[in-house]
Amino acid sequence: MNNKYRNIYCGDVTEKEIDKEIKLAGFVENIRDHGGVIFVDIRDEHGTIQVVSNDDSIFSGLTRESSVTLTGKVRKRAEEDYNPRLKTGKLEVLVEKIEVLGKAPNELPFEVMTSKEVNEEVRLKYRYLDLRNEKVHSNIVLRSKVLKFLRNKMDSLNFTEVQTPIITASSPEGARDFIIPSRKFKGKFYALPQAPQIFKELLMVAGFDKYYQVAPCFRDEDSRADRTLEFYQLDMEMAFVTEEDVYKVGEDVFYSVFKEFSDKEVSPAPFRRIAYRDAMLKYGTDKPDLRNPLEIIDLSDLFVNTEFKPFRGVTVRGIKVDDLASKSNSWFNEVVDYAKSIGMPGIGYITVEEDKSFKGPIDKFLTEEDRKALTDRAGLKVGSVLFFIADKKENMAAKQAGMIRTELGKRLDLIDKNKIELCIINDFPMFEYDEENRKYEFCHNPFSLPHGDIKDYEGKNIDDILAYQFDFVCNGYEMASGAVRNTNLDLLTKGFEIVGYKPEEVHERFKSLFNGFKYGVPPHAGMAPGIDRILMILLDEPNLREVQAFPPSASGEDKMMGCPSELTEQQLREVHIKVRD
Repeated sequence: MNNKYRNIYCGDVTEKEIDKEIKLAGFVENIRDHGGVIFVDIRDEHGTIQVVSNDDSIFSGLTRESSVTLTGKVRKRAEEDYNPRLKTGKLEVLVEKIEVLGKAPNELPFEVMTSKEVNEEVRLKYRYLDLRNEKVHSNIVLRSKVLKFLRNKMDSLNFTEVQTPIITASSPEGARDFIIPSRKFKGKFYALPQAPQIFKELLMVAGFDKYYQVAPCFRDEDSRADRTLEFYQLDMEMAFVTEEDVYKVGEDVFYSVFKEFSDKEVSPAPFRRIAYRDAMLKYGTDKPDLRNPLEIIDLSDLFVNTEFKPFRGVTVRGIKVDDLASKSNSWFNEVVDYAKSIGMPGIGYITVEEDKSFKGPIDKFLTEEDRKALTDRAGLKVGSVLFFIADKKENMAAKQAGMIRTELGKRLDLIDKNKIELCIINDFPMFEYDEENRKYEFCHNPFSLPHGDIKDYEGKNIDDILAYQFDFVCNGYEMASGAVRNTNLDLLTKGFEIVGYKPEEVHERFKSLFNGFKYGVPPHAGMAPGIDRILMILLDEPNLREVQAFPPSASGEDKMMGCPSELTEQQLREVHIKVRD
């Protein structure tokens, strides 16, 4: 290395350098004064090494986290002083000269090496310090390696990488756009892409057989654990393919990346295929965690004429757990309290006793015929517990049953943390009814191809229309969304009409698509694995902010950069904007 400040990295010093003079550069991690002998730990991206001096003046005024360069001679530590936590733990450098390149203040906002224990808002405000933490830093290094791996994988599958515009047109794709006012075109706006949807479809029209890119996506929505204002996906599209062709590519990509970067057991291809409605019934969610062995059972038909009014004529779901009847009353009370915390009035349950009799809050409402039917339906045996979830609305009963299933899995430690379980959820409904706004919305991607053709929209229950759209799901997270695209312009227009758009509005909003599709559009399909979510799974991190270099906080603020911020009057005038109170 020919470098003014160092000729070797801190973590790369080995016994081959003993008695040699070397030059290091890095950050001061720790300073320890042992009565006339001062020890300093110097850290760079490659590791940490201890340096030492008997001369107090050499380290005079030195502060932790300052950047320094130094020269000195490598020597072996006394055996009793070895530090097994460091790969350089048998060595140290006797310092001859040290130069402070950038001095840090005496008081730091937090201890860098324990920054993950600090309030997240503070960490993100001083993210450049937080990123010096070895664990935080390594997350970003892994991100780089995963991106390189994914690009190599796509290249090996003969995909062509194409960058599509960041400044584009507003598009109704299910979320709120970030909009950009135009200076040149008064009263008009650009938008940041929620996804490169239109562009990648037009690339298929343009004759590209297989396209991909590491695409930034922007959605002006409240942040949550698995989504921030800006996130990245491995966007891909293929021409002249079916849904199965996309599945095979997705299975290859996901299995390969998890197998390469994780020591956990990864479910092999082909991944389990689960229809959306089956997923909602068995797991109460369209992104089930299959590491949890519990399944939900439909019991509605058994209680149509029951004397127990809360169950009569409503959707009733059950979750059976074996070998649970011996749990204490306080344990069951905690489950009841959790049910109340998610909006349920409580949760009913029965236990199967040693004599095969039932016990529990609702047993007195059951007939012998009910008990036999429940035993047969749920496969009850001695020691089993059957939990009941009921609601007038089927979707609410499903959602609450799914949350109870997840909570039971956590409380009973049923989820195998050493597994990565992947599956494909398919056959999504094309539309779903929004009860609050009393109108239909797209359930998934509006550009998905529905089963059947335009005549199926006439006189058919809209709720029964399915689409060729799918999600790849892993450990309870949606990892990728995809679909076969709808290239029938009449059918596409009809779909948007159902959710409230007039034909002329659809044609204007998607002018490029409607024009392009007139020129021999091939059938095409694609998907978009979430890169941030892949990293979350690989690193067992609780949210996306831990795998992004400079994310906004959970509130959407970036206190490090000071945004969102106000603009000057001149800036507002240039883009023809007036801020109203």
